[in-house]
Order: sequence, then structure tokens, then C-alpha cells
Amino acid sequence: MFQPLKGVRVIDLSQVLAGPYATYQMALMGAEVIKIEKPGEGDWTRTGGPLPDLSERRMGLGFLTQNAAKKSVTINLKTPDGLKLAKQLISTADVFVENFKPGVAGRLGLGFEAVRELRNDIVYCSISAYGQNGPLSRRPAYDHVIQGMCGIMLTTGKPGGGPTKVGAPYIDFATGMNAAMAVMAGLLEVKRIGEAVQVDVAMLDTALMLMASLVTQHLSADWTPVQNGNEAWSASPSSGAFETADGLLMLAANNEPQFRKLCRAIGRKDILDDPRWLTPQARQENGQSLRETLNRTFLTGYADHWEKVLEQVDVPAARVRGLDEALAEPHIRARGLTSEVRIDGYNAAIHVPAMSFRANGASVAPQAPPSPLGADTDSVLLDLGIDQEELKALRSAGVI
Repeated sequence: MFQPLKGVRVIDLSQVLAGPYATYQMALMGAEVIKIEKPGEGDWTRTGGPLPDLSERRMGLGFLTQNAAKKSVTINLKTPDGLKLAKQLISTADVFVENFKPGVAGRLGLGFEAVRELRNDIVYCSISAYGQNGPLSRRPAYDHVIQGMCGIMLTTGKPGGGPTKVGAPYIDFATGMNAAMAVMAGLLEVKRIGEAVQVDVAMLDTALMLMASLVTQHLSADWTPVQNGNEAWSASPSSGAFETADGLLMLAANNEPQFRKLCRAIGRKDILDDPRWLTPQARQENGQSLRETLNRTFLTGYADHWEKVLEQVDVPAARVRGLDEALAEPHIRARGLTSEVRIDGYNAAIHVPAMSFRANGASVAPQAPPSPLGADTDSVLLDLGIDQEELKALRSAGVI
């Protein structure tokens, strides 16, 4: 099995999406992830979602998506005894992850300096909306708020159609992946220098880096992107969205060989001899007429047909699919992008994400479902040397 983080202990104080998705990546790679949750409540994504039976078990789908293969320990961090327990756990860890609003961890007594005193070779990862410094650092946010802040909404949708949000909370999940990468880099740096490392991961930073080419062009050439609809950023008239008899075909014939293959494959060799479109420059100058000509041809067949025709000549193309159709593709199943987990008392399998890459030819999937709220509290604290009588007293006092 691919377990590069086997033997690494992660204390996870994060909730909702970005932080838990980061620690989920670490769990998939073999780390022992101990998720600290509030007694009686837990991560608020444990409730809600389209399957009420799971929500009642505090296993809502929003929680299941990024919390498999983790342990759950309940500790009330706002009590002195709870904070003491958390610090004992952190002193055994290699990685500490939190996604409080900047300043909150410090006020709890779990800021970087305090944690470094507990473990001087720890990777301390803070995940927040705007980062740990800067004028906006204390602001809270969620994915859709950051989408409004970063500029992506004014580049999404059809020209003149108004700002449009991306349909999925992609910034949250990208921030989680970014944080996981930062932590793994931090682990290597700790090994190199023998000292604690602090990594600061922000949703806004991640969002802007997902738009890296637009950022570079704007800052370097004073170029401002506009809404481009379904068209390709290459602006090639033989790329983008084309209508067919039953839906849209996304096409990318950007270079000369691709353009020539395209025209031959769809039975339009005549386009190659037309003086309006003989060169890339001519095609740009007469792009609208070329698009209209190509679209008339695509309208004579179905999107599936054109996708297969263009596949045979190595011209990138795909029929626009719904999520249900995409997930039903044999290719997706062959890649092993999702994995089934079973929840006690729930009869149906739950499909959760596997790792977004394959290792040694295999998919990397969780080996266990998420733990019920607090299910691992006793075993983890017993390993710390807390005896049964102390556990009973702590539970009676509402600490665990």
C-alpha cells in the first residue's frame, strides 16, 4: 500500500471543508489523524444533507466526504482540563492543523509559539479565508464569498450575463489540497532543519493561484479578463463550444496540425483551401465566419458522434455531460476516483472521494469510514496515560 505518511500523527482542529479535506488527504496517505471535536456537537457538517437517516446519526454526507479514516476525540477546549488534554495530545503529534479565524488559536492557548513549546519539531498549519497577516486577515469567509472577492465571478458566464459563481465549492477543496501539500513540504523541512515549521494557507491565495495565468497577464500587460462564456481561453476560432444536433461539443483544435485533422475528420477539406482561413492569422481575422461554418457542420450530427470521430484523429473534444453521465463513464470507474464505505446501521454504501492521483498503478482509498462522534476518545486518552476513573470524571464534568 502507498502510505508515505505512515507513522505521522496529525491533530486536526479544523471543521467544515478546507481543513478537513486537507487532513483527509493525509489520512489517505497513511497518517494517523485525530480529529478533535466539541462534545455533543462535533463538526457541524455531521448534520444536514440529502440523506436524513445519516444526518440523524451525525454522519451527514457533507461530513462523510472528507472525514473517512480519521479518529474522533471529543474535548471541550474552553475548559482548563480540556485544553490540558489537547496540549498533551499535541505534544505527541508531528502535525497540527487548525482553521480558526486568525487570532482565535492564540487566544485559546494554541498559537504557533505555544504549540512549538509543546513539540519543537512540529508542522503547524493554519488554514483561513485571507491568511494570518494583511488588512483582511481577521475577516471570516466561505467559498462563495471568496469567489466574489478573487475576481473569478466576473470571468464566468456569458458576456453581459452578470457575475456567475462556479457551481461547486472548488476553492474550499483546492485550499485543502494546497494545505496538504504545504504540510508535506513542512515535514520535509522539519527533517532538514530539525525545527518547527509554520505554514499559512489562505483560501483567497489559493483562489488567485487557480487563476495564475490571468493574474500574470493582468499584472504584466495590464490585461483584464472578461466573461468568455463557454469559449476557450486560447481564443482560437476552432476551439470552444459548438452546437450539435443534441447538445454542446467542447472542442480544442488550437494548433495547425489539429486544425487540419479537424477539417478532414468532419468532411470539410474545403475549409483548408479557403483563402479566408489559410493561415492562423487569417483564421483569427475571419474567426466568426469560420465558427459559423464549423457549427453548421456540427449541427448535422450528434455530439457523441463527433466526439468519437475526433477521438480517432487525436483532436481533443468532449460532449458536455451532466455529473450523472460523467460518473457513469467506464473510464471514471477504471480510475478508481471514489470508494465505498459502510456506516454502522445504514444499509446502503456511501461513495467518498479517493486520492486524486494513483500510486504504483493503484487508487488510494480510505481504509475505514469516519468514526462516530467521540468514538475514539477513550482509547486515545488511555494511550496518553489517562486512567478510567479520570475519564469518568472528565466525562461527568463535560470536558470530553
